[in-house]
Amino acid sequence: MSVATRLRRYVHGHQPFIFLNRLRYCVLESLSDADPVHRRVVSLRPARPARGDVLFSYINNPFFLRPGESVPTTHTHYWESLQIAQTFLDLGYGVDVISWRNTWFQPEKKYRAFVDVRYNMQRLAPLLNRDCLRIMHAETAHCLFHNAAEARRLLELQRRKGVTLRARRLMEPNWAIEHADCATILGNGFTMGTYRYANKPLYPVPISAPVLYPWPESKDFEASRRRFLWLSSGGMVHKGLDLVLDAFADMPGYEVVICGPVDRETDFVAAYRGQLCQSSNVRTLNWVDVTGPSFIEIMNSCVGLIYPSCSEGQSGAVVTCLHGGLIPIVSYESGVDVDGFGIVLESCSLEEIKDAVQRVASLPVHELQGRARSAWEHARAHHTRERFAEEYRKAVSRILSERRQ
Repeated sequence: MSVATRLRRYVHGHQPFIFLNRLRYCVLESLSDADPVHRRVVSLRPARPARGDVLFSYINNPFFLRPGESVPTTHTHYWESLQIAQTFLDLGYGVDVISWRNTWFQPEKKYRAFVDVRYNMQRLAPLLNRDCLRIMHAETAHCLFHNAAEARRLLELQRRKGVTLRARRLMEPNWAIEHADCATILGNGFTMGTYRYANKPLYPVPISAPVLYPWPESKDFEASRRRFLWLSSGGMVHKGLDLVLDAFADMPGYEVVICGPVDRETDFVAAYRGQLCQSSNVRTLNWVDVTGPSFIEIMNSCVGLIYPSCSEGQSGAVVTCLHGGLIPIVSYESGVDVDGFGIVLESCSLEEIKDAVQRVASLPVHELQGRARSAWEHARAHHTRERFAEEYRKAVSRILSERRQ
């Protein structure tokens, strides 16, 4: 039973959380409604006497769900954060959970290990006992690569369109990998490559997926061969939507469906209003719930995904679409392996994007179906919650064994 499902009820104020069976929750800081969630600290205890304590800094929102609330599916990190804590509990450790945005917490006891995603590693590492094992959990490409990639895309857009748009995905620099002993990394060879300079042991872990879709038995690949999907969260230029729109503007015989919060980025909408709202081959739907039946209908109407992002850890949007049986056309920087069934964009130039779209659309139906099936099977084999839990436990067990924790 997971951490989330063991939560029986939520009590306001300074009362303890009540957990079922193996876990005991106790409040370490005030939980009054006036306090933002990132100030809250929670302690989880295993059923048996703890072999030590682990400090865990990541997304702490799901540890405070109210009765009947489900773990959010808008990003994989909500469930993955719960599962990371559960992994250490299953290994016999107590776990103190803080938000990655918590800048107030001060350690008051010894920890066997400390897990952090970005900013608390450099702040807390000097305050921890010297024998504490420091593990970075990297869920993006390194911040310098990430920021440089976004700046480059914005500059290219400025030169191409004569417009300067706001940077929306820039990360505050961090030195977590420098202060860590090792790192688990959501991603593949690309993502790991952005951290290798630090000469620390790196352990890849596959991103999970919030929902699994059935294989689309009745999909009409002939009817959908010229229609593609772009799916993402915020940061339209970072995720390559400008490139997709400019490419499809030159391909009136091909269609693209846009699913993402485009309407929240008013400067982008102003720059691309004509293509977003008036182009006959562009359908802009804005944000769509990927767990709903309407999204399955959208995927079944498209043959592939087009996703020229400039930097990711491992793209949840790509993995979601693989689960839907879409043939991926993705950037190398998406962090997802698509060998054998997809196309990897090396430069993400407009010509390369157009060529890839036309190549996929021209394939015979049996090959379209074969590639789509391979994408679906790959996602089922490598990107599920069960696979994340298995691989993360393997990585952590290996780290602890090698460090004799």
